[in-house]
Amino acid sequence: MKIRLVNNGVFTPVDDIEQALTAPLEGFYWIDADVEDLAVLQPLFSLHDLAVEDCLSDEEQRPKIEIYESHYFIVVNSIRFDDEEIFLRALNIFLGRHFIITVTKQKINELRMLKPILWEQEVSQPDRLMYLLIDLIVDNYFLVGDRIEIRIEKLEEDILMHTKKSHLNEIIGLRSEILWLKKMLGPQKEVINTLNKKDLRLIDDQLQKYFSDVYENAVKIAETFDTYRDLMGNLREAYQSSIANRANEIMRVFTAITTVFMPLTVITGIYGMNFDHMPELHTRYGYFFVIGVMVTLGLTMFYIFRKKDWI
Repeated sequence: MKIRLVNNGVFTPVDDIEQALTAPLEGFYWIDADVEDLAVLQPLFSLHDLAVEDCLSDEEQRPKIEIYESHYFIVVNSIRFDDEEIFLRALNIFLGRHFIITVTKQKINELRMLKPILWEQEVSQPDRLMYLLIDLIVDNYFLVGDRIEIRIEKLEEDILMHTKKSHLNEIIGLRSEILWLKKMLGPQKEVINTLNKKDLRLIDDQLQKYFSDVYENAVKIAETFDTYRDLMGNLREAYQSSIANRANEIMRVFTAITTVFMPLTVITGIYGMNFDHMPELHTRYGYFFVIGVMVTLGLTMFYIFRKKDWI
């Protein structure tokens, strides 16, 4: 657990947690904690039992906002994409009048990225920190969306050039990830919309208007992932078409080869009959003549098929 006094973007470490119980003359306290630290923080800051229970739960938490008497409890999801799987990591925020507590189970990059922004903008209010943090989280969705789009384009190119059976598993896996993410974006939009429109006494009225821009970005992200979902459907159709075309191509080659050998089979069948009175069997160069005819016939048919682009 890290306790900092933040004033005009300047961080001052605090060793005694009880110092954060009273409002400082200037600035606010930012407590960056793990879920294990809630056992200490809950009685000191009167954190609501239900909010603490949500933080400790092993179940996946939906984004939400809960209004309590002395603080707000907000859950938003940070996103991460490692080119194989999309991860959503819950960020739990307790917002008070003179403090903000961020609680996470895993490391969230946005918390690390936030520090220079606080210093640059000379932040001195906890609601301002919360706004900048949520704004960072939403912006990161655009970066992940760009990487997903690049992967979709590469997958499309691979399917068109060299279709493999593994491509179907990639399509199904990525589409499932996008659908799951789209499902989680709905509640997150509603949380941001609540911060934008609802009268919240712990959030400055002027700052509250800035959440409208964050909400617009959240809507754009949801629409973008709708597009990605449709693209994955198109990719699946392209894969199936490519497999069908490949099968047709193979069958066309086999058919052409079979057609070339059919007349040769007729010739060998005729001269393979065991009749005693077949004049051609007794000619001196009959064998070489028949072989020459067969080779010439086969090459001629192959040339015709190639010219017509049948093989």
